[in-house]
Amino acid sequence: MNTNSKLRVALFFGGVSSEHDVSCVSASAWLRALGQKPCADKYEVFPVGITKDGRWLACCPTPEAMADGSWEQGDCTPCVLSPDRKDHGIWLLKDGRAELVHIDICAPVMHGKNGEDGTIQGLFELARIPYVGCGVLGSAVCMDKAVANALMDAAGVPHCKWVAASRADLELNGPVVLDGIEAKLGYPIFVKPANAGSSVGISKVADRAALERGVEIALREDDKVVFEEFVDAQEVECAAIGNPDDPSTVSTTRPGEILAGAEFYTYDDKYKNGVSQTVIPAHLSEEKLDEVRAEARKAYLALGCSGLSRCDFFVERSTGRVLCNELNTLPGFTSISMYPKLMEHEGYSYPALVDKLLTLAVHRRKGAY
Repeated sequence: MNTNSKLRVALFFGGVSSEHDVSCVSASAWLRALGQKPCADKYEVFPVGITKDGRWLACCPTPEAMADGSWEQGDCTPCVLSPDRKDHGIWLLKDGRAELVHIDICAPVMHGKNGEDGTIQGLFELARIPYVGCGVLGSAVCMDKAVANALMDAAGVPHCKWVAASRADLELNGPVVLDGIEAKLGYPIFVKPANAGSSVGISKVADRAALERGVEIALREDDKVVFEEFVDAQEVECAAIGNPDDPSTVSTTRPGEILAGAEFYTYDDKYKNGVSQTVIPAHLSEEKLDEVRAEARKAYLALGCSGLSRCDFFVERSTGRVLCNELNTLPGFTSISMYPKLMEHEGYSYPALVDKLLTLAVHRRKGAY
């Protein structure tokens, strides 16, 4: 057991997804926040880095080393999270011996596959250790754009027209499938891997040749492809926070607006080139801001989210229609990321936000742990 009066937080970062580097930057901001009040008085951090080839390493990096990837050259110890509920912790494996470290809360500051798709959340569930963010089902649902779209259809959450196709469908009946997509959606069309994060593998296409190429790109990331109609719209985002088992804790922020530096909001635009700009609140009427906020809460609950999510919307320029694009269950937490900026606009400093998310993790499904 952890005899320290502070709660020990296992801060997971890195991972095998295409968003490994961004995870390291996001987690470095968490590490800084955990060293500031109110977190410093309540939590003890236990960093666990996951390399690009999937090795789990307990480490003690500075925020700078965590962000730039040099943490792997520091003092690292192989480790594994025990699924045994009695252990309630992480085994350090060194010099032929194993040492158990008690963990009170897991914070998976990891993006994309194996980080926010329900897989690592399942391991936390087996161990019965509280963790930050959505559960197994909510994480998996939001990661799979086809499943999320189907559930939003069922719940009456408005979104763009869409079609999904599997690798098998596209390889066996490609021309017929693409004919149907063209007929339903028209051009331009967005082509997306069903399971990938932060705009990875997404193409905007305007003809059949580009559509076929977009399918090839998407299939590099996943075995299922989602096709969505193009909507000329403002891109706006809400931050959602809270646990659905206590609806009074669930809230959404006023939406912010993305002023993308590229034709659409790409991975590089979000995390690398810094060209995109954010405006909070978005340039919308008060009534439309409230409508987006209400639809964000509806989508958050319909998709089984808990803890936090970033809710991405389109507001169509010609009609004012509010359309849900997607929910991101572990959004970026870098210095230019929208989620912490939106929460800051609501009065949460970065350390206060981290504290809030850790508190929600402990209180989710009270008594379950």
